Amino acid sequence: MAQQQNVSFRGGPGRGMGTPVEKPAAMKDTLKRLFSYFGSEKVYVLILILCVTAGVLCGSFAPRMQSSAIDSVVRGSFSQLPRLLTIMLILYLLSAAAVLLQGLISARLSRNITGKLRNDLFDKIVHLPVSYLDGHSHGDLMSRMTNDAENVSNIISQSLSSLFSGVLTLVVTLIMMLSYNVPLTLLTCSTVVLTLLATRFLSAKMRLYYVKRQELLGKVNSTVEEMVSNCRTVAAYNLQEESVKDFEQTSDALKKTGIIADILGNAMGPVMNSLSNITFVIVAVFGAWFAIHGYISVGVISAFIIYSKQFSRPINELAQLYGQIATALAGAERIFAVLDEKSEDFSGEPKLGKVNGVVEFSHVNFSYEPGKQVIYDFNLKVEAGKKIALVGSTGCGKTTIVNLLMRFYEPDSGTITVDGTDITKISRHALRDAIGIVLQDAILFSDTVRANLKYADASISDEKMLESARLASCDTVADALPDGYDSFLASAGAGLSQGQKQLLTIGRAFLSYPYILILDEATSSVDTRTEQNIQDAMARLMKGRTSLIIAHRLSTILDADQIVVMDKGHIVETGTHSELLAKKGQYYSLYMTQFAGNAT
Repeated sequence: MAQQQNVSFRGGPGRGMGTPVEKPAAMKDTLKRLFSYFGSEKVYVLILILCVTAGVLCGSFAPRMQSSAIDSVVRGSFSQLPRLLTIMLILYLLSAAAVLLQGLISARLSRNITGKLRNDLFDKIVHLPVSYLDGHSHGDLMSRMTNDAENVSNIISQSLSSLFSGVLTLVVTLIMMLSYNVPLTLLTCSTVVLTLLATRFLSAKMRLYYVKRQELLGKVNSTVEEMVSNCRTVAAYNLQEESVKDFEQTSDALKKTGIIADILGNAMGPVMNSLSNITFVIVAVFGAWFAIHGYISVGVISAFIIYSKQFSRPINELAQLYGQIATALAGAERIFAVLDEKSEDFSGEPKLGKVNGVVEFSHVNFSYEPGKQVIYDFNLKVEAGKKIALVGSTGCGKTTIVNLLMRFYEPDSGTITVDGTDITKISRHALRDAIGIVLQDAILFSDTVRANLKYADASISDEKMLESARLASCDTVADALPDGYDSFLASAGAGLSQGQKQLLTIGRAFLSYPYILILDEATSSVDTRTEQNIQDAMARLMKGRTSLIIAHRLSTILDADQIVVMDKGHIVETGTHSELLAKKGQYYSLYMTQFAGNAT
């Protein structure tokens, strides 16, 4: 799969020439698939083709009228001059209008197609298995949604019409020049080789320095981000001066590389202009010689001068477009790679009847990666309405058990049942509807308090929401906000304390009306007083429900009906708090370590 490097620069001669060319692994297949998105935009595509064709033809016939007008002046025949000038003016106006219209159509086409592409990608991402999202960089997925999609958008809005226009301009201009004089046409095209060689040489040099500049720019951004994020640590260790020296070193390297990159980028325009001027000289010298010997007229020379510029311009543009198109197709290929991933399977029993909440794990084995087993022959039965706690040191497999019950992952072997039904026969929708979960990290969304509480079901009445908020003790959180339940939580509740956010997630769990409740270390990151408030709210939430609690603070599960002690994927002890203390085994060791105030 092509790896994405985002190099962008705007303005200046030779724009786009320094962009690193990323080649998709299967350019033809990717291009074909991308064109499939144009199917519903046939009207816009047709209008765009007509506009480009009209613009090129008008722009190519205008010099012919100019040639005839000049020849009329030379011959002293002015009767046809007004008509020729009028036609020439109309052609140039039509050409300008066609260029303007094709820009508008390209922008609309780009917006529609990229919108569909982003919608398809987002729809795929939200339906991908959790195992896929856990195993891939979130930043990389975001890059496909933003940078890669933007590259595709740019190529449609800026380069698609230019590509078609460039090829058509080359063909029409060449035909026009050949219709006048073949030898002068061949002489005019002689500088094409020099143009291609210069373009190739400068592009290679520019690409090298633009890549290096982007790498250094990324390093500078990373240094600044670390400095801002870790400012307290830097200040605490008095390392401000050292941080400045490190930044200056990277910044100086970026400055030097940037200067060279800009010099090369700005050199592209003058080099291309020089070659264009060479073509002008060739046309002027040989055109004059041909005119003196009667092979062509003076008007033809003026037409050739314009055609020579029209002929060289598309060559430069097409050379630039190759890199941009290849990079955009590489981005499209990365998007399609995600779209081709297998979505989460939601087959199975679509609805559950009355759920009692009996959960049983039978001989469950699991590994995230082949050969690295994390759960070994796990057997556990949770009776309806009981409160079961999973405890153990970090990495013992507690959260993995929750992942398996929620069907975020599938066990390698063994079965998990709810009320005697294998959960693989229950659709993931139905299963997750029956389970409520409160995570250690309180996850809220950038929306109102009301929308966050009603996240599971937006149709829930306000009366039920207020009752659940009261039971979850999160009504105090809403009351403290300026607009109450209609207060907008910017940055996913960044202005709330951890305890306040956790109370809101408990309120959300209340409103999902679960039969089975999972609490994943829900109080591990709050103070003791807030913990008590959360504990009270969770006690009301757990009443009458089967509860599976992952606990780090053992003080929160003293009243559990059963405590399951895990170690390295195995169950090593089970029993009540008093029973396990009496055994003086691993639980006793964990409890006494915490009682002494040490981390487990």
